[in-house]
Amino acid sequence: MLIHLQNVCSPEQVEHLRRLIREGTFGDGGKTAGRVARGVKANEQLETGARVDTVRSEVRKALMAHAGFVSFARPKTLSRILVSRYREGMEYGPHIDDALMGGRRADLSFTLFLSEPDRYDGGELVMDGTEGETEIKLAPGDAVVYATSAIHHVAPVTSGERLAVVGWVRSLVRRADQREILFDLDQVSTRLFERDGKTRELDLILKTKANLLRQWAED
Repeated sequence: MLIHLQNVCSPEQVEHLRRLIREGTFGDGGKTAGRVARGVKANEQLETGARVDTVRSEVRKALMAHAGFVSFARPKTLSRILVSRYREGMEYGPHIDDALMGGRRADLSFTLFLSEPDRYDGGELVMDGTEGETEIKLAPGDAVVYATSAIHHVAPVTSGERLAVVGWVRSLVRRADQREILFDLDQVSTRLFERDGKTRELDLILKTKANLLRQWAED
């Protein structure tokens, strides 16, 4: 299961992040890939320093303030955040993300898009699932969250430049099916409240969600 999150960052926030990134220095993206993935990774990443630390901090705050992200991911920690750049001819071949990031379990991955989709050709995030391939190319400020175990790749960029922030989440709820149940209960309870206000039925749904969270959460 994956989710498209709209407006994680406002246009003003996106432009601010772009300015910070433009002032930074990029290096070989292969340095942060695992032994197998390194052979298929051809991109650049913002090097460590004050600018990348600021970008990471602002992206972390934006995600944690987004109700859809919190409901879907149940985040305990965001273990790693990288800024990636793809120029003409660059790509990231099929791979899965590491199960451990910085010594912490990684349950979910995210990609926050920063470039206008009509300013570069190619560069789609492609998810390889049982139903076939799904191509994802979102507006700046939008993000996609997906299972870290999913096979995926970034298609070759044939023109322009693709900027994105990628990262990994350790969830309070380890199992994807349990996170999906909690997410669905959030959606139902929100819509019932918007339609009918506080009711006995809504209280029972919230009670059920709370009891499930107590059973499943690893705090």
